[in-house]
Amino acid sequence: MVATAAGCGDSGSGSEKKQLKMAIAVANNSLNFARSMYLGATSAAQHAGDVDFKVAGPPNTDGPAEVQLFQNLTVTHPDGIVLENLAPPLFTRPAAQAKAKGIPVVALDTAPTNGSGMEFYVGNDNYALGALLAQETVKKLGKDAKGEVIVGVPNPGTPVLDSRAKGVKETLSKLAPGITVLGPYQTYSDPAQNYNAWLAQVHAHPKALAFLGVGDADSYDLAKIKEQEKGTYLTAAFDVDPKSLEAIKRGTNFIGIDPEHFLKGYIATAVLVERVRAGKDLPQGWFPMPGFVVTKENVSQIIQRETSPDASYTWYKPQIDRLLAGMDGMLKPLGQAR
Repeated sequence: MVATAAGCGDSGSGSEKKQLKMAIAVANNSLNFARSMYLGATSAAQHAGDVDFKVAGPPNTDGPAEVQLFQNLTVTHPDGIVLENLAPPLFTRPAAQAKAKGIPVVALDTAPTNGSGMEFYVGNDNYALGALLAQETVKKLGKDAKGEVIVGVPNPGTPVLDSRAKGVKETLSKLAPGITVLGPYQTYSDPAQNYNAWLAQVHAHPKALAFLGVGDADSYDLAKIKEQEKGTYLTAAFDVDPKSLEAIKRGTNFIGIDPEHFLKGYIATAVLVERVRAGKDLPQGWFPMPGFVVTKENVSQIIQRETSPDASYTWYKPQIDRLLAGMDGMLKPLGQAR
């Protein structure tokens, strides 16, 4: 249930720093999206130096199990926690209790609920990322395309994923009125359930122009089905699981949308450590993170980026420096997060 990483600093004068006990909680420690975030967070802790940093998350998406792990972290790593989850309402009370104890908590990837006490959120504009997937789809199909496009969402009710799906649907309808957008249908985050859900959709809509997902397993399961069934439809989804990147390299998936999870985890943790060390409160508001379109032309660079945390850090360093330097001017009200 729990993985551990420690950062023992070589940056700055470690002997003059109090070792901080900090952590990140993730919704699922086995899927690529969460792994990328906690690797980014761990990298930031290591670069900061003198941070005993712990990663905690259930092996499968399980909100109540993650709540228990988060509550454990408030005892063992009380200097600050980065919280990524897929069930925000479950964390309203535990996060508020952590704040009442004086523990700073950064919301990562999923906007915090009212009453949680979390006032600093690092995450994408997920509606915009969904719109980006739709725009790339229309580029391939043409604005005069006519037919069905099927949209899937692993966990309906998760704001991040729902916003992506809404961005896909509304942008497709606007840019290509002849397209009938169906869904979003539930595709599940568990890879086996995801595969079966998509297979059912492919069989139910044999003449569809495209199948578009907004989650992690959607990408590689759609590619697997398309290759097995020799499909001529378009397939694409989110995230940069190695299997998904290989599918783009082969040309099976025509693109992938990368929410740049490593970058988000790094930024959230870097700000947390810096503010706690300086004795300052966390910023207030939504710090929007960029995204990236992975294509057949640039996928080899992304495969290289994903080979190690050091390779990821080298790739992202210009963005990290720019975002941290300009954060104050980029913050938006929490209520605008989508």
